[in-house]
Amino acid sequence: MKIGKPKPFFRGVKLDSKKSLACERPVERLSYEGEIAVPLVQHIGAPAVPVVQTGDRVLRGQLIARAEGFVSANVHASVSGVVKAVEDRADGQGGTCAHVVIEQDSAQENAYLPSLVNPSAQEIAARVRDAGIVGMGGAGFPASVKLSPHNSVGILLLNGAECEPYLTCDDRLMREQHEKIVRGAHYLATALGAERILIGIEKNKPEALALFEKTDLEVIALKKRYPMGSEKHTVYCCTGRKIPVGGLPADVGVTVQNVATAFAVCEAVEEGKPLIERIVTVSGEGVETPANILAPVGTPLSVLAERCGVKESAVKIVVGGPMTGAALAGCNGVVTKTTSGLLFLTEKETDRALPTPCINCGKCADACPMNLMPMQIEFYTACGNFEDAEKYGGVQSCIGCGVCSYVCPARRPLTQAIRTAKQALRRKA
Repeated sequence: MKIGKPKPFFRGVKLDSKKSLACERPVERLSYEGEIAVPLVQHIGAPAVPVVQTGDRVLRGQLIARAEGFVSANVHASVSGVVKAVEDRADGQGGTCAHVVIEQDSAQENAYLPSLVNPSAQEIAARVRDAGIVGMGGAGFPASVKLSPHNSVGILLLNGAECEPYLTCDDRLMREQHEKIVRGAHYLATALGAERILIGIEKNKPEALALFEKTDLEVIALKKRYPMGSEKHTVYCCTGRKIPVGGLPADVGVTVQNVATAFAVCEAVEEGKPLIERIVTVSGEGVETPANILAPVGTPLSVLAERCGVKESAVKIVVGGPMTGAALAGCNGVVTKTTSGLLFLTEKETDRALPTPCINCGKCADACPMNLMPMQIEFYTACGNFEDAEKYGGVQSCIGCGVCSYVCPARRPLTQAIRTAKQALRRKA
């Protein structure tokens, strides 16, 4: 089913998608028999609390850490084996968090939840919570929380925009598993009591669009423009509804879930499978063989790098997308529930020029999809005046898309300044 044209989106930027590197690579399951280290912080909210200890044998899909509080998510073993340690390890991005380290065995036995048949709304919501499902578009917000909105929701919107360059994990999933995505969407709609199900897909994914047009979902062919996949912009372009400043999609009667989240919900309901693996796009011109790899949570990133081959010309490693992801010092992290990509970029794909003084051109403000003043945010952040960074720049409304840094001719560290200001304001709250 296809409905009318989306609402126009004028700001943001046009990017070279670079998706051709991996978009025709079918998803392949990773074969790996080594150590797995499952982080207990893979979501927004409180860390999960471990329920296993060193020496325990765990099965694939077994609960190993329980959600702590309402905004949290269960964590399950992605392989079967023996727990070697429950310890703090580097998270690959400059911090540390607790990990459950598992030495795999050859049995690979499953301990899934029982499958559900014709489940009620309450049963679906409970299953999403028990299976540890989070938003897989990058934010990692516990999906069960979105199934408990503070007001009535009439529209479930599936986000299939995947607007970040290089990333093709959602595209491949939509092309290879569209039926499960549709069934997962119906389970989510049942849990919400939503009457309509929409899916927004960028026009640069014609195969996925063609498949979903044959389903009972309402399909919106979105303009190829970054950051089209931002929740606020996807909601506006698909429904015409504007989320208020500081508000949530539920405030305008909409709940947004990523297509990969809907797929995970389908597997959790029908197979009892917790969220223990995900597709990761390994790409960039610094990779010998780009790929879309289905990897267990906790798999070392170095294993994906070895599987695809890294060229000597690679000068930068990014986990996630190039606009919102994090640069790594090396492949010493692991796959998490929200790891969408692992990129190896060459000199020509990066801009490592040092910043120069701001020339007051205003390009960052002109391109900002949230109509903010990034140059003001950076100025006041450099002075340590974070309250004025909010007053004059609107830092709290930033969606972290990175457009301001991308367009800045002076290469000012605008995105980094915004993150610093938001963190400082959060600590003072």
